[in-house]
Parts: sequence; C-alpha cells; structure tokens
Amino acid sequence: MRTEDGVISEVSAVDRAPAGARRMPGVVLPGFANAHSHAFHRALRGRTNGDGGTFWTWREGMYALADKLTPESYLELATAVYAEMALAGVSCVGEFHYLHGHYDEPNVMGEVLRQAAGDAGIRLTLLDTCYLTGGIDTPLQGVQERFSDGDATAWAERVGVLRDDANTRIGAAIHSVRAVPRAAIAEVAAAFPHRPLHVHLSEQPAENEACLAAYGRTPAQLLHEAGALGPRTTAVHATHLSAKDVELLGGSGATACFCPTTEADLADGIGPARELVDAGTRLSLGSDQHVVVDPFLEARALEHGERLRSGQRGRFTPEELMAALTDHAGLGWPMAGRIEVGAPADLVAVRLDTPRTAGSSPEQVLLTASASDVDTVVVGGRVVASGGRHETLGDVGALLAGVIEELWT
Repeated sequence: MRTEDGVISEVSAVDRAPAGARRMPGVVLPGFANAHSHAFHRALRGRTNGDGGTFWTWREGMYALADKLTPESYLELATAVYAEMALAGVSCVGEFHYLHGHYDEPNVMGEVLRQAAGDAGIRLTLLDTCYLTGGIDTPLQGVQERFSDGDATAWAERVGVLRDDANTRIGAAIHSVRAVPRAAIAEVAAAFPHRPLHVHLSEQPAENEACLAAYGRTPAQLLHEAGALGPRTTAVHATHLSAKDVELLGGSGATACFCPTTEADLADGIGPARELVDAGTRLSLGSDQHVVVDPFLEARALEHGERLRSGQRGRFTPEELMAALTDHAGLGWPMAGRIEVGAPADLVAVRLDTPRTAGSSPEQVLLTASASDVDTVVVGGRVVASGGRHETLGDVGALLAGVIEELWT
C-alpha cells in the first residue's frame, strides 16, 4: 500500500515489502469509527457501581461531574479520552456534545473538543446538541442549565458559526424527545439539512411512556413527523422499539448506533439490531459513556446480545460486524473505513499471536481480539499509536489518572 497526503494512492499484493516500507504485524483493518461518545463520562468509570441504582440515579452522578468541568479541565480529560480511543484503533469519533456552559465565547467547549481530537491524532465529528428541557413539559434544573441555549433558534445561531476543517466535521444533534419539544425538533432538523443529525432514541421505557402520554406517539413516530428521520440521521440506542418504529427507521434510510457495553452497564436492554438491519437500517457502534473503550468488545457484544435474545448463533456475520465498526458515513466521512484507493490512510494492525488471538482466522479476529491486541494505529497516513503507547502523548493511563483524580478531589 502507498499513501500520498494521508490518502491511499495504491493497494497491491506483493511477496516482498518494498525497501523503506513499514511492516505492520498481524492483520490490518480499516480505522474504526466510534459513532457515539460523551467524552466527559469517562471520568465516571469505576465510580457508579457501588449501590446499584438505575439509569436515572446514574444520571445524577453524571450531572455532578458535568458541573465540575471547565474548558481547561475538559481539554485535559477529552485529550486523554481520545488518546485512549486511538490506542484501541479508533480513527474518528462522533462527540455528542451538550456540555456547552455559559462563557463569553459560547463555543469554547466545542473548540476544546476540536483541539483534543487533533492533539490525540484522531478525527472528530462534533455533534453539537440542542437541549432545551429537563423532560417533557419539565423545566431545566440545576446543571442542565449549562446544556441549553434557551431555544432552538439560539442554538442554531450559535452552531451556525462553527466550520469544518481538515480534521473536523460539524454535525447536529437532538438530545432526545425528553429534552427537545415537538416544535423545536422540526426546527433543529431543518437548521442544517446537509450535516449529520444524531438523536438519542428510546433508550428507556420511561422515555417512551412519557412521549406516548404527551403526544400520543412513540419517539420514533414523533421524529418522523417532524422530518428528523432520513439518511443523514443516526438514532442512538434504538432499544425499545415497536414494529412500526423499526419500519419507520428502516424506510427512512437512517443509521442505528448501538452502544452495547453502555446499554448493558446501565441496564437499558437489548435493541432489535437484526430486525433494524433487515428493515433497511445501517448499523454503527459507539462507546457512549466509555465503561470500556474497546471497539472489538462493542462489536462482539452486539452479536452476543442478539444471540441471548434470539437463542441463535451467527445473527451477524463477521463482515457485517466489521461494516458496523467502520461506518464513518453517519459521521460525515463517507470515504473513511475502507482500504482502497482514495480513502483516508486509516489502518489498525491487530496481532494474531497473543493469548487471545492465537489460532484465530484473520477473518474472525473481530470475535476474539481486544483493544490490548492492537499493535499499530495509523490515521491519515501518520502513526498515532504503536505497541500500546501513544506516539506523542506517551502513557495514556497516566494522563487519565491525573485528570480524573483532580476532578474528583
């Protein structure tokens, strides 16, 4: 393979590597897409499991963390989180960003994320999120105030000044039908018609029940009527869906982003992934709250969740799982996630000689490997990580430990 300006210019099979070529061990895969991230949630890992609780009690801990973050501390945390992703083979992250704050520079927290991704060596799709209410017909409370622009028009005006760059795509997000009223959903959907649009959808039964009580419709039906479902839409979680919801998502050409480790950690449930794909929906994968950062585990958990709820093996082929793991289109990077001429030179070398992967068929390594088996990560033709160490940031564990300890002190 040859690259030019970070893009693949030639792909060929040879018996002997050319002089000066870098040889990568094991099997080489396209760069992975983490289609759904809340970077600041990483500071909650290992701190929310002591007393059980529910999604809603977990959320209170998340709010407490959000209240602590400043642009300075968020830059440190997000840089370390994105570096952890780079070590695991992620070449692009979709950041579902609602931690805005009220600063003189209204987009400062988004610009912090742009800088963090650049420093970590991965691409960013900044999914700037509209967040207006604390629940359906419920005002914002406490820290939720920093998530909000007040109304959809003000949100669109703030986001409208953001621009793409070589490493960043600007997208939009509707936080949920809980946090954006029906009329505002349509306004957000229409604001930037050519950008990616993401939304949390039916993560919890209580969300569906509240939506049905208020509007007489499921969240998916509400989004459909507001013009918020289509090929540029990614529905995150899509867990508690009716047969009609599945039909609406598939017919719209939307993507469903599953986050299996988060959905398991928060006891959300197991969504109908196979039915969605059969209806015409694309799948992508995300790590959401980063209970782990391991793309292999997300892909494996997607398949294992299907096996558990269906009693059948092989609900998704390894090729289908790889397609979900490398789906960059929903993040606005349609050429990424493939090894072919014209695609970004994003590569992940996975060792086949570790205690986990030894004996695996290269075609099935996705079902045996872990992030620890990633040897080399290349993004845009540049080596970002090698041998478990970040090329420019060094010991990522130490970076994470330092900033998280400071946040909770």
